[in-house]
Amino acid sequence: MLNLFGARRGARFNEGPLETHPAQPGTIIRLEDGERVLEQMTWGFPLAQKSKKTGKPLKPKPVNNARFDKIGTFWKRWAIDPRNRCLIPTARYAEAVGEPGRMTETWLSLPEQPVLAWAGLWTNSDEWGGVYTGVMTDNAPELAYIHDRSPVILDPADWDTWLHAPLEDLYQFDRPYPAERMTIDATDAPWFRKKGSVGPTLL
Repeated sequence: MLNLFGARRGARFNEGPLETHPAQPGTIIRLEDGERVLEQMTWGFPLAQKSKKTGKPLKPKPVNNARFDKIGTFWKRWAIDPRNRCLIPTARYAEAVGEPGRMTETWLSLPEQPVLAWAGLWTNSDEWGGVYTGVMTDNAPELAYIHDRSPVILDPADWDTWLHAPLEDLYQFDRPYPAERMTIDATDAPWFRKKGSVGPTLL
């Protein structure tokens, strides 16, 4: 991973689980003094919640996806600063397909890139320390049966643009990744997800 991304090991890094779920540790590549570093952070920006009955604070909910059409509004304070952008390395990601209660895992990957980079944002939070979220865009029409949105997948030639370019230059990545360049692995494995969590599962 260090060699692939031309990064050095950051201060916050431990070998984590092979599979990453929301509110759990995951790996990102971010900039530090203009240099790429590999660090481990929690997947999901903490969203404060209150009980509808009592009004008392509840455990924060992890917001693990950032919609591209909101990076100029809700997510702008992070997206505008290259220091708060990151790459999320992963071999593949999973989506739930099928009827509620009978959903199964479908895995997506890139045969040309054994490890792909998902465009992300990160920050330091009071609740969980370093946290990150992945940016989502519309899915390719051929893959809409899997999900209407997909991670913003960046080819290696675009990594520096995401990490360094002005905010207005990032909108070129708000487009579906070509379906013909992806491998789809539809499995019979039941979709298991902790209550309240959403979005793709990384591996």
